[in-house]
Amino acid sequence: MRYLAAALVPLVVAGCTSVQVRPLDPSLHVQHVCIQENPDVIVKDFLPVLRDGFQRHGIATDVYSTIRPEACPYVLKYTALQSWDFALYLSHAELRMEHDGRQIAFAEYHLKGKGGLSMAKWQGVKTKMDPVIDQLLK
Repeated sequence: MRYLAAALVPLVVAGCTSVQVRPLDPSLHVQHVCIQENPDVIVKDFLPVLRDGFQRHGIATDVYSTIRPEACPYVLKYTALQSWDFALYLSHAELRMEHDGRQIAFAEYHLKGKGGLSMAKWQGVKTKMDPVIDQLLK
Protein backbone atom coordinates (compact mmCIF):
# COMPACT_ATOMS: atom_id res chain seq x y z
CA MET A 1 0.00 0.00 0.00
CA ARG A 2 2.84 2.36 0.85
CA TYR A 3 4.37 1.78 -2.60
CA LEU A 4 1.05 2.42 -4.31
CA ALA A 5 0.71 5.78 -2.58
CA ALA A 6 4.27 6.71 -3.56
CA ALA A 7 3.57 5.75 -7.16
CA LEU A 8 0.42 7.87 -7.31
CA VAL A 9 2.02 11.10 -6.06
CA PRO A 10 3.68 11.95 -9.41
CA LEU A 11 0.40 11.30 -11.19
CA VAL A 12 -1.43 13.76 -8.95
CA VAL A 13 1.22 16.46 -9.33
CA ALA A 14 2.22 15.91 -12.98
CA GLY A 15 0.30 17.46 -15.79
CA CYS A 16 -1.20 20.22 -13.68
CA THR A 17 0.25 23.04 -15.76
CA SER A 18 -0.16 23.59 -19.48
CA VAL A 19 1.98 26.12 -21.33
CA GLN A 20 1.52 26.73 -25.04
CA VAL A 21 3.71 29.20 -26.87
CA ARG A 22 4.08 30.42 -30.43
CA PRO A 23 7.24 32.52 -30.00
CA LEU A 24 8.00 35.88 -31.50
CA ASP A 25 10.11 35.64 -34.66
CA PRO A 26 13.54 36.99 -33.62
CA SER A 27 14.12 38.33 -37.14
CA LEU A 28 11.54 41.06 -36.37
CA HIS A 29 14.01 42.74 -33.97
CA VAL A 30 11.24 44.20 -31.80
CA GLN A 31 12.56 46.97 -29.55
CA HIS A 32 9.34 48.54 -28.26
CA VAL A 33 5.90 47.13 -27.43
CA CYS A 34 2.75 48.96 -26.40
CA ILE A 35 0.80 46.99 -23.81
CA GLN A 36 -2.93 47.50 -24.02
CA GLU A 37 -4.10 47.72 -20.42
CA ASN A 38 -6.85 45.25 -19.56
CA PRO A 39 -8.91 46.73 -16.69
CA ASP A 40 -10.66 43.38 -16.21
CA VAL A 41 -7.43 41.76 -15.01
CA ILE A 42 -7.22 42.02 -11.23
CA VAL A 43 -4.32 39.61 -10.71
CA LYS A 44 -1.89 41.40 -8.41
CA ASP A 45 1.48 42.22 -9.99
CA PHE A 46 0.55 40.80 -13.40
CA LEU A 47 1.32 43.94 -15.41
CA PRO A 48 4.62 44.72 -13.62
CA VAL A 49 5.75 41.11 -14.17
CA LEU A 50 4.94 41.45 -17.90
CA ARG A 51 6.87 44.69 -18.20
CA ASP A 52 9.86 43.28 -16.30
CA GLY A 53 9.88 40.20 -18.54
CA PHE A 54 9.98 42.27 -21.72
CA GLN A 55 12.67 44.53 -20.23
CA ARG A 56 14.74 41.46 -19.40
CA HIS A 57 14.74 40.69 -23.15
CA GLY A 58 15.73 44.23 -24.10
CA ILE A 59 12.23 45.28 -25.20
CA ALA A 60 10.90 48.58 -23.87
CA THR A 61 7.21 48.78 -22.99
CA ASP A 62 4.60 51.44 -22.46
CA VAL A 63 1.11 50.82 -21.12
CA TYR A 64 -1.93 52.48 -22.68
CA SER A 65 -5.65 52.25 -22.00
CA THR A 66 -6.32 52.99 -25.68
CA ILE A 67 -3.76 52.49 -28.41
CA ARG A 68 -3.45 54.34 -31.67
CA PRO A 69 -2.18 51.79 -34.19
CA GLU A 70 -0.04 54.33 -36.04
CA ALA A 71 1.90 55.07 -32.84
CA CYS A 72 2.34 51.43 -31.83
CA PRO A 73 3.07 48.89 -34.54
CA TYR A 74 3.69 46.17 -31.91
CA VAL A 75 0.90 45.68 -29.35
CA LEU A 76 0.58 43.16 -26.54
CA LYS A 77 -2.91 42.22 -25.37
CA TYR A 78 -3.33 40.04 -22.32
CA THR A 79 -5.80 38.43 -20.00
CA ALA A 80 -5.28 36.72 -16.66
CA LEU A 81 -7.59 34.91 -14.29
CA GLN A 82 -7.19 33.98 -10.69
CA SER A 83 -8.81 31.22 -8.68
CA TRP A 84 -9.28 30.75 -4.98
CA ASP A 85 -8.33 27.83 -2.75
CA PHE A 86 -7.70 29.31 0.70
CA ALA A 87 -5.84 32.09 -1.16
CA LEU A 88 -5.95 33.72 -4.59
CA TYR A 89 -3.56 32.37 -7.22
CA LEU A 90 -2.99 32.79 -10.97
CA SER A 91 -4.81 30.00 -12.81
CA HIS A 92 -4.85 31.18 -16.44
CA ALA A 93 -3.11 33.80 -18.57
CA GLU A 94 -2.90 34.60 -22.28
CA LEU A 95 -0.50 36.92 -24.07
CA ARG A 96 -1.22 37.93 -27.67
CA MET A 97 1.31 40.00 -29.55
CA GLU A 98 0.18 41.80 -32.69
CA HIS A 99 1.93 43.71 -35.46
CA ASP A 100 -0.31 46.13 -37.34
CA GLY A 101 -3.38 44.29 -36.02
CA ARG A 102 -2.20 40.78 -37.00
CA GLN A 103 -1.25 38.24 -34.32
CA ILE A 104 2.46 37.37 -34.54
CA ALA A 105 3.07 35.58 -31.22
CA PHE A 106 1.01 33.88 -28.54
CA ALA A 107 1.51 32.36 -25.10
CA GLU A 108 -0.89 30.67 -22.72
CA TYR A 109 -0.41 29.51 -19.14
CA HIS A 110 -3.14 27.28 -17.73
CA LEU A 111 -3.46 25.30 -14.52
CA LYS A 112 -5.37 22.16 -15.44
CA GLY A 113 -8.11 21.46 -12.94
CA LYS A 114 -7.16 24.75 -11.27
CA GLY A 115 -4.01 23.14 -9.94
CA GLY A 116 -5.62 20.23 -8.13
CA LEU A 117 -3.50 19.10 -5.20
CA SER A 118 -0.29 20.62 -6.53
CA MET A 119 1.36 23.07 -4.16
CA ALA A 120 2.83 24.85 -7.20
CA LYS A 121 -0.52 26.54 -7.79
CA TRP A 122 0.30 28.99 -5.00
CA GLN A 123 3.55 30.12 -6.59
CA GLY A 124 3.68 33.82 -7.36
CA VAL A 125 2.84 35.45 -10.67
CA LYS A 126 6.52 36.06 -11.43
CA THR A 127 7.47 32.41 -10.86
CA LYS A 128 4.67 31.26 -13.15
CA MET A 129 4.92 33.88 -15.90
CA ASP A 130 8.68 34.44 -16.26
CA PRO A 131 9.24 31.10 -18.06
CA VAL A 132 6.22 31.78 -20.30
CA ILE A 133 7.50 35.25 -21.22
CA ASP A 134 10.99 33.83 -21.81
CA GLN A 135 9.59 31.24 -24.23
CA LEU A 136 7.52 33.90 -25.99
CA LEU A 137 10.49 36.22 -26.53
CA LYS A 138 13.39 33.74 -26.93
